[in-house]
Amino acid sequence: MPRDRLDTLLEPIRADIHNVETILRKIIDQMEEPVESMLKTSLRGGKRLRPAVVILCGRLFEIPKTKMHRLAAAVEVLHSATLIHDDLVDNATLRRGRKTIHTVWPVGAAVLAGDYLLAQSVSLVAQLDNPGVLKILADTLYTMSAGEIDYHYSQRDRKRREVYFESINAKTASLFASAMEMVGVLAHVEASKATDLRNFGHEFGIAYQIVDDVLDVVSEKKSLGKPVGSDLAQGIITLPVICYLERRENERVLNKILSGKGNPKDIQAAIRLIRESGAIDDALDEAMAHARKSKAALSRLPAGKPRRALYDLIDYVVERKH
Repeated sequence: MPRDRLDTLLEPIRADIHNVETILRKIIDQMEEPVESMLKTSLRGGKRLRPAVVILCGRLFEIPKTKMHRLAAAVEVLHSATLIHDDLVDNATLRRGRKTIHTVWPVGAAVLAGDYLLAQSVSLVAQLDNPGVLKILADTLYTMSAGEIDYHYSQRDRKRREVYFESINAKTASLFASAMEMVGVLAHVEASKATDLRNFGHEFGIAYQIVDDVLDVVSEKKSLGKPVGSDLAQGIITLPVICYLERRENERVLNKILSGKGNPKDIQAAIRLIRESGAIDDALDEAMAHARKSKAALSRLPAGKPRRALYDLIDYVVERKH
């Protein structure tokens, strides 16, 4: 599904997205160079999917727009901060078709830029004047940080599905789930609705990340905005790789890459093997299963145009091509 499909889906909330963009611009404009340019790089672009989900869920419960926009901006700023840190840890060179911050600026400056955005996210949430929402944000920061530390530095076998899902729960799903939980607190929803909101966000996030990992294997560089197979080149084991190894456990080329001894030709050969093996379909089936769970949780939330739009966003997530 092409990008203009997402633009069409977000058209009914375009004014809300614009207000979120205004908040993001203020965060950038209050800094001087060179920090201003660094922040423009990290906050510019992106699908704005996280703010969109916050806004639509906020509309389900008629949350005041000012609060909804501030929360949506806080979630996007937190996401941008984690991307800066993730790119640095993974030594990634491209993000959204542009050079990553740590490849252009000193590493220390990139770390501080990410820290600055984390602080801005906390500040935006604090302005909501709701201790419950602030606690959820703090718990999310802990979950995401602890998950990254565990994935990169534990001795666990990263070729196992449960390790992969624990990682994406912490890395991606936790932010979607927590954002929905914060919406529930602001809307003062009952316990059952709070659970449905969190489950919707959690399953949505898992489906999104699985498809993102599939695209790293099946897309072209131009549409992906980074080298194809960059996760594999960095030694990051994603679900398509795991599905392939489940089919062919003793695969020589792939194991060579994962041991750090592969070269660019090996990576291209591995990508071709994964594409031809049926592993991509296995991974996409898993993404669809989580999309269905997300829709099931969403079906228990208030009906109306926002809910229909959220159903469409779930479909977009599992059908997108970049």
